Amino acid sequence: MFTGIVEELGRISAIERGEAGARFVVEASVVTSDISNGDSIAVNGVCLTALDAKPGSFAADVSPETLNRTTLDRLSVGSRVNLERAVTPATRLGGHIVQGHVDGRGTYLEAFDEGDFWTVRIGFPTEMRRYFVFKGSVAVEGISLTIAAIEDTHFAIAVIPKTWEMTNLSTLDEGDAVNLEADVIAKYVENIVRFGGSQT
Repeated sequence: MFTGIVEELGRISAIERGEAGARFVVEASVVTSDISNGDSIAVNGVCLTALDAKPGSFAADVSPETLNRTTLDRLSVGSRVNLERAVTPATRLGGHIVQGHVDGRGTYLEAFDEGDFWTVRIGFPTEMRRYFVFKGSVAVEGISLTIAAIEDTHFAIAVIPKTWEMTNLSTLDEGDAVNLEADVIAKYVENIVRFGGSQT
């Protein structure tokens, strides 16, 4: 589990593609300071397992399913990625509950400079609309954000200077795909409402 508070921007230093899936090597300093092989790391909001962990870098195997459902398939050597270690029992939950299980790909539509702040518009798949509410939480590229405005096909988020500086939002171009994860509470509520009090 994660909080959606990005700890650092890492860099993809190598990609080994196989017949199925790929292995990514990520350069990072903060998240590698105390990780071990097998630890969970969120990479652009995707929960991956750290391999060959050492100070300065780690590797992660990415399955074909993950490549097909997330934006990791568009990464190349040199790409900047948002990184976050899994929470511990003592972690402050500064963002919201983020599982690292991407629900769909959205589209980075545009960003407006509002002085010190940025307003970013993100398009989303139609089937995800039911999970988004005004002032609700959403993870975009693994970043915990609050929906400031919502329409049928897109939502807007207000981005503070620190988030703009510390994440890959500032490196995206209009039309780029982004990983979206809906608030897990919304998904549980939907399931409860759908099945009511029925027992199986």
